[in-house]
Amino acid sequence: MTNQRQATLDQLFHALGDPTRRAVVQRLGRGPAPVGELARPFRMALPSFMQHLAVLEKCALVTSRKEGRLRIYKLQPQSLKAVETWLDEQRLLWETRLDQLDDYLLNMKEEER
Repeated sequence: MTNQRQATLDQLFHALGDPTRRAVVQRLGRGPAPVGELARPFRMALPSFMQHLAVLEKCALVTSRKEGRLRIYKLQPQSLKAVETWLDEQRLLWETRLDQLDDYLLNMKEEER
């Protein structure tokens, strides 16, 4: 795995490792929203909430744009592709290993007969 790919995954997993940020990503999955709407469900000061949005923006999970006096955030789901690819690789690796173990155990069982 390249250093850049590893750094991207580290940032994404860091961002998704926090329940507040996961909730924001989940909410933005329904469509763009202004900061006030995103912050409303959370019991924290706006500057603290903005730090969560900054983490999500840094790893390109979300983008923002200014519309009048509002800042609107939008999910960038293609950024999750790196996580999806890594998880698929891990799933394939472990499925292969478990299939090999299953074959080995079946062979041992047959040899006992």
